[in-house]
Amino acid sequence: MSTPTTSRYGTLFASLQERGEGAFVPFIMLSDPNPDDALRIIDAVVTAGADALELGVPFTDPVADGPAIQAAHVRALDGGATVDKALAQVHTIRGRHPDLPIGMLIYANVAYVRGLASLYDAFQEAGADSVLLPDVPVRESASFSQAAIAVGIDPIYIAPPKASPQTLKGVAAQSRGYIYALSRDGVTGADKEASVDGLREVVDNVQAYGGAPVLLGFGISTPPHVAEAIAAGAAGTITGSANANIVAKYSSHAHPTPGPITDIDSLTAELSSYVVAMKAATIRS
Repeated sequence: MSTPTTSRYGTLFASLQERGEGAFVPFIMLSDPNPDDALRIIDAVVTAGADALELGVPFTDPVADGPAIQAAHVRALDGGATVDKALAQVHTIRGRHPDLPIGMLIYANVAYVRGLASLYDAFQEAGADSVLLPDVPVRESASFSQAAIAVGIDPIYIAPPKASPQTLKGVAAQSRGYIYALSRDGVTGADKEASVDGLREVVDNVQAYGGAPVLLGFGISTPPHVAEAIAAGAAGTITGSANANIVAKYSSHAHPTPGPITDIDSLTAELSSYVVAMKAATIRS
């Protein structure tokens, strides 16, 4: 690989700071609705200006996710998604985009079933830079962090909006690459807006303990949300449910029995336009 995994986030954030921009990071579910279409979707968002990727590994019980991303898990699993297929897609994406930071969102049960060392090693070999396990709190992070760091994967932890100082201190100490700060309570969802007035407080609370750059997620679904997050001091934003809703729009059947994409060209065109608008909102005034 042309760039060591541990340097891609640092290189990205330094470059964006120099250009006066924040990062826009779309979340895309691997294998949604099948590996080939997922790769076309991912290529489209990268071409449209995504600064990095957060990629989901489909799971049967995604407790941190709202309806849109839950449906993406279901579509992918109905299409035969497996961890090995996810690894193959990551390998393909890394080959096409050698310098792009690639983060993984993987539920803890997947890691336990495969084995921590095996899972982190496999995703590092495929080309991933980081792994976030949304159902692992930082107080239980030691074994995960050790397994990740041992093979050159950045462990990422979530900073809840009303976390205790002890939790935020732990998140800052254990997260590498970036810190995933939640803009609001609850699960993912584009219909639940971030609390704009509280974004500055969220960012300040996390940054008070130092650590990696802060990316805000949950409820970030429009360009104004992105602009407010950047103005509040975040290094960038992560958006997932809005992307999943666009994919669902072009599924041939409604949830819970989704089918293949009916018009992949229209889907990628709409998603690309959305990413262009969201990325434009990261430019600092």
